[in-house]
This record gives sequence, structure tokens and C-alpha cells, in this order.
Amino acid sequence: MSVWDAIVGQEPTVALLKQIVASQGHDRDSVAQSWLICGPPGSGRSNLARAFAAALVSPDHGLDDQPSRITQQVLAGTYPDVTVLSTNKVTIGINEVRELIMTSEQMPSTSPWRVIIIEDVDRMLERTTNVLLKEIEEPAPHTIWLLCAPNAQDVLPTIRSRTRVVNLAIPSNTAVAGFLTDQVGVEPPLAAKAARLAQGHIGIAKLYATREQVLVDRDDLVVGLLNLHRASDAVVLAGRVVDAAKDQATDTVNEQVKRDEQEFRAINGLAPDERIPRQLLGAYHALSSKDQVRRRVTRLTRDVLDRNLTTLASVYRDVGVLQNQAEETAGLVNLENRAAIAELSVRLSREDAIERLEIIARTRRRLAANGSTLLDFEALFCGLLA
Repeated sequence: MSVWDAIVGQEPTVALLKQIVASQGHDRDSVAQSWLICGPPGSGRSNLARAFAAALVSPDHGLDDQPSRITQQVLAGTYPDVTVLSTNKVTIGINEVRELIMTSEQMPSTSPWRVIIIEDVDRMLERTTNVLLKEIEEPAPHTIWLLCAPNAQDVLPTIRSRTRVVNLAIPSNTAVAGFLTDQVGVEPPLAAKAARLAQGHIGIAKLYATREQVLVDRDDLVVGLLNLHRASDAVVLAGRVVDAAKDQATDTVNEQVKRDEQEFRAINGLAPDERIPRQLLGAYHALSSKDQVRRRVTRLTRDVLDRNLTTLASVYRDVGVLQNQAEETAGLVNLENRAAIAELSVRLSREDAIERLEIIARTRRRLAANGSTLLDFEALFCGLLA
């Protein structure tokens, strides 16, 4: 399959990028060197950036059904002429950007371009963005910058005005379900359910389709919300949700550490049970250091809780759909709980439903402020009592 086949629901953008990549053979100047790829969470903006990078540097332009070795290396993050800056931290540091700039000035080793990808460029503070600005405005002749952000408005105007902006759409449920079936091997009924519950978020849909416990936790959250009647229910549910998020994050990080260790051994030509040479021990142990693991768990726990807020909002979205008799045109996200949601739509007024969406949005802002997650969710569920 070509490098573009994993890009879900973005056909017009893929067609445009294919055309640009094809044109570079006879008109190198036709390729813009600074790009801003924007799309809501789960739209696949980082995957699109990697696919574009692979197409730019690979001799087959990423079109062959059997991807070239270069394409495989780009997608695996091991190709020397493509650098990706991703972060688990709240902000991208100024020193990280300075290192990228130094890299961007180097000639590519084997490719026509050196490509620099920055995921979540919206996490840069203004002073960090100012360091990047000159390079974006006047890139080295051999360098292409691919910046990713949820929305162009999340990036400083000085950066936005100096890049070619690409806006991604939210993939349809049909497109996401097709991706899960064709490329992940998920059975069609589960793929359709996962796509619907994920509301266009490809990564979350894949998570629901491949990790049963994640889907169980989501179902428990919706049922818990629909059975909230007393403040004591709210406190118990908050504790259960926060604990489940930490457990899910810990399991995921532990799996990632194992994969990182396996990859480290493979890169260094070591067998699975072979002793790590002394000169590599420091780098190997850094993969599973307590501080590193704790930071990753903290960050991922916040992501899981943010996903839970989206799930809660989907319930009140469904309430609004039923209250406005729009089920036939808009559909329900939480079909499995239709009866209970219908009862809730009778108990709540339209204003009540909107107010609860505002409470959820306020909790999301509190979560981003790094306060006490347990207190935030206790306050949230108390505010959602009906």
C-alpha cells in the first residue's frame, strides 16, 4: 500500500500534495518550504506530515504499493534526513527549537530535501516561536518545515503568515470505519461502533477497536453519568474515573517502554536476551527511568481524562439532538444508551443541557492548568447532577 493509503478522509488534501510532490522533479521552486498543517485532534495531521515527508524524500514519491526502504524509515522515525519534534511536555522548549534550527542548516545526507516536522507547534511560548520565525521566513535552500497545530489561530500570526496553510477535515464515520476494517483488520460491526464513538478521531477509534478495556471504561463512564443522582455518586464516580485514567496511562506507557527497549536492541544489533554493553547502559536505562516514566504517565493521564470529557460532552450533544428532534439527520453518538439519554432529555431543559456543556468546557480548562484532577472531576460531576 502507498504511503498515502493510511491518510483517512482527506482526499482533496492528499491529491494536492501528490501533485506538488510530482511537480518537484521539473520545478523544484514549486514546493513551498514552510507549511502549517492544521486539523482537529484525531484528524491525522501528524500522519499526513510524515506521509508528505516520505513522499518528498523517497524516489518512489510514496506511491508504490510496496513502500521503499526510505519510506519505511521515514514512517518509523529512523531516516536521517527527516527530523520529528514531538513532546509529552506542556510546552516545547527553546533549546529544542535551537537544535532543530542547527539541524535544518545541514545538507541532507542522501535526499533532495531535509524535512523538519514539529508536532503541536501551538505548544510553543512566544519567545520560542520568535526563535523559529527567521528560519520559517527564510529556510535553508534544502530544507522544508512542516508545522502541525489544531488550528491556524492557535499559532502566532507571524508564523501563520509565512507558511502555506493546509486545513484537514474531520473524517467521516464511514471513512474511519473503513480504515479500521481495511488496514487494522477490525471486524466491520466493531469498526462502525468505534468510529461512531470516536466522533472522527482516528487514533481514539483505533484505541476503542483494539483495546477492549478502553472501550469498557468509556461505557462505564457513560452509564455512571446517566446514573448520577446524589453528591455521593459524583464523588465515587470521580474517584473511579481518575483511577481508571491513571491505570490506563500506566499500562500504555509500560507497553511503550517495552517497545522502546526492543527497538533499542534492534538498532544496536542486540538479541532480546543479550546483555547490554557498558557504553550503552546509560542510554538504555534512560528509556525506563522513573522520572521519564512518571512524566509520560502524567501527560497521558491528562490525555485520557480529556478524552473522558469529550465522552461526557457527547451525552449532552445527544440530549440536544433528541430535544430538537434531529436524530434522523444528526444521529446519536451513544446509541447503546439511547433510552437513558432520552429520559435525561426530558428531565433537562435546553438551557440545562447547554449549561452542562459549559461545565465540561470549564473542567477542560482547569485540567490544562494542572490543578487537582480529583477535585476537578468531583466538582464536575456535582455540577452535572440532574
